[in-house]
Amino acid sequence: MADLRELWRFRELLFFLTLRDIKLRYKQTVLGIGWSVFQPLATVIVFAVFIGVLGKVADGVENYTLFVLTGVLPWTFFANATTNAANSLIGNERLVTKTYFPRVLLPGANVGAALFDFLVALIVVAIWLVVDGPPPTWRLVLVPVMMSLLAVLAFGFGTLLSALIATQRDFRYLLTFGMQLWMFATPCIYLPAEKLGPTAQRWLTINPVYGLVLNFRNCLLGGDLHWPALAVSASISLLVLVFALIYFRRVENTMADTI
Repeated sequence: MADLRELWRFRELLFFLTLRDIKLRYKQTVLGIGWSVFQPLATVIVFAVFIGVLGKVADGVENYTLFVLTGVLPWTFFANATTNAANSLIGNERLVTKTYFPRVLLPGANVGAALFDFLVALIVVAIWLVVDGPPPTWRLVLVPVMMSLLAVLAFGFGTLLSALIATQRDFRYLLTFGMQLWMFATPCIYLPAEKLGPTAQRWLTINPVYGLVLNFRNCLLGGDLHWPALAVSASISLLVLVFALIYFRRVENTMADTI
């Protein structure tokens, strides 16, 4: 598609926009890049203590803290990438209105910056797995596949929402509220087979993040892969991407006037 070709054609600009977003994110902060690790770890602590122990969600799950970490990490990447990409056009209003370049680079750069954070945090998870995790299995080779599909899905949703938010700001608030609900429809902190019935599990597979988070965790912890959920997630991710790029292309020429 034309937008994907433009991403490749302007890949150097995409790289510099991504680098700019990374630098701006940690500029004048004490922890700097450490925030990419602190955010998921803090979330894990909250869920592990207050929901896992007090809410008894951890019952039946071995090493619940690691279980939550390997679920929260991919979700945090997806949520941050989607949210930042969705706000990328209005966050760069002057750039959009004064300079001509493929606008799709802006949500792409935000996804790239979030992916950088994801990789940094993944190093910490890898160390944790070596110290206190199960033996590695062949499924580790599929981790990049799960990461790539999460990035595709985040780019698709982020690009679509960025175009919608550019013309109607209400979508910003819907996104914030929707992300909170979406997380609980994703197996970040619970084991679906233990906490949900067969019917609920089938319905939740419609959630494209469900299969990706579930299988990302299983790749790291040596669990069985859920191929049907993965197939659904991959299919929806690609469909969302195609639809988002078509819609973005249709409204791109009017963005400078409506943003």
